[in-house]
Amino acid sequence: MQLKLFEPGDFLTFKEASEWASEHLKKKVTASNIAYLVNYARIHKYGENGNTFVSKNELTEYYKSFNGSREIHYKNKLGDDLNWALSFDQYKEAETTKHVHRLHPYKGKFIPQLVEYFLDDHTDDFKKEVYFQEEDIILDPFCGSGTILVQANELGMHAIGIDVSYFNSFISNCKVDNYNIQEVVQQSNLITLKLKRFLQQRCTLEFEEELLRALNVFNNKYFPSPEYKYKVNRRQIDEDKYGREKEKLFLPIYKELVNKYEIILTREKLDTFLDKWFFQHVREEIEFVYYRLKRLKNSNTKDILKLILSRTIRSCRATTHADLATLVEPISTTYYCSKHGKICKPLFSILKWWETYTKDTIERISEFNDLRTDTKQICLTGDSRKIDLIRELKTVDKKFAALVKKKKINGIFSSPPYVGMIDYHEQHAYAYDLFGFKRKDELEIGPLFKGKGREAQNSYVEGVAQVLQNAKKYLVEDYNVFLVANDKSNLYPAIAEKAGMKIVQQFKRPVLNRTEKDKGAYSEIIFHLKER
Repeated sequence: MQLKLFEPGDFLTFKEASEWASEHLKKKVTASNIAYLVNYARIHKYGENGNTFVSKNELTEYYKSFNGSREIHYKNKLGDDLNWALSFDQYKEAETTKHVHRLHPYKGKFIPQLVEYFLDDHTDDFKKEVYFQEEDIILDPFCGSGTILVQANELGMHAIGIDVSYFNSFISNCKVDNYNIQEVVQQSNLITLKLKRFLQQRCTLEFEEELLRALNVFNNKYFPSPEYKYKVNRRQIDEDKYGREKEKLFLPIYKELVNKYEIILTREKLDTFLDKWFFQHVREEIEFVYYRLKRLKNSNTKDILKLILSRTIRSCRATTHADLATLVEPISTTYYCSKHGKICKPLFSILKWWETYTKDTIERISEFNDLRTDTKQICLTGDSRKIDLIRELKTVDKKFAALVKKKKINGIFSSPPYVGMIDYHEQHAYAYDLFGFKRKDELEIGPLFKGKGREAQNSYVEGVAQVLQNAKKYLVEDYNVFLVANDKSNLYPAIAEKAGMKIVQQFKRPVLNRTEKDKGAYSEIIFHLKER
């Protein structure tokens, strides 16, 4: 695009723009962040012949419209009692998903900065006292993917997690476990080498390579970047109509390649999650890798490789990129992808993601190793409403069980499930199918399949209250309990009363950068409870 007439000094290189934006926003903005805005048509790219610039005026307007008005918009929607300091909007995604926090996708987890805020020893205008100290023991009775355990370790605190889902406990324990990095690298490399040899006997990779070349030519012609997205954003193109037309146009090319390489798209049976959501080629590769890692002797090396495999197969389900988290219907053809603004394809091999996630995981656990403290964290699988905590701890770590019995637990930081929002077992159905983990869906509190009606709400109140009542027998006398919830139905006053507790403070925070398709203004409350 030719340079327009702007004020002197308006045009900036990506590096200059990143420096200017960092100063303007008072937070780190990289050249890659600027490139993202260009690639996704938020701002124009100017210049030619290798000289690329962006407009400072356009950047100013973008940041003004996106950041400057966001706090006002959220408060208009959610109320003036919103505590914007707890938005943590100064952090980039890489910081809110730091090191082992991103070892595996998980719906409904909170960011580590929120945990740090309440667990660490700082005070401010909102947090006027310190609630926990180093060497304290923290309990998370709805452990999920283990955010509390990881942050407790960073802060020099012990922590116990409990979760009714075996896979949730598995993720949590994998995050805080200690690994022989050299052995993990060696064993993962060996499995990767064997997988590549296995694929040399097949045509899958050759098929995908030719398909990608054809898609590249097609997409460059009909979906040039960033011009196409720029026109879509300004409604100069009817995206739905145009996308459907080009989807049909590419389909004969795809079918011809499928026939050429004899790719099997049909499924003989649909009995399990794996049957329904994975092509036969992918299933065979999954089984090939799993068979080999099952034979490893070192249990925690085996576990971290199982977690990598789980993350890999989640990314290889036969669905569109836009529906990866929600799963509507399996697909077996190329399709117009609204997320990427071009024709995309399903995955026919796990190799790329297995290699990518193996490298990423090793880097993340190495990074966490540099931060970890000499403290203990364990996630137990069980029903928090009635678990005998000391007895269960003794089965895995007698020394830690003795410490907990002697010192008692200083408090709770947790995010209970929301009423009728998520089926916590079903979101990882692929892993339960492959690894043969036992499911206990019927023990979930507030699961999606029970809905959001009055009966479900009453059951939820009773369930969370029972968890707190059971936990109290292990807590110190002057405990602090923090529960993170979006309490639209005002259930937590009743929960506190039933548990013999009182709500002493509430912190209302905006939830920014939400995933999935719901990008509306959204808040949650951190309830601070103490003994009544």
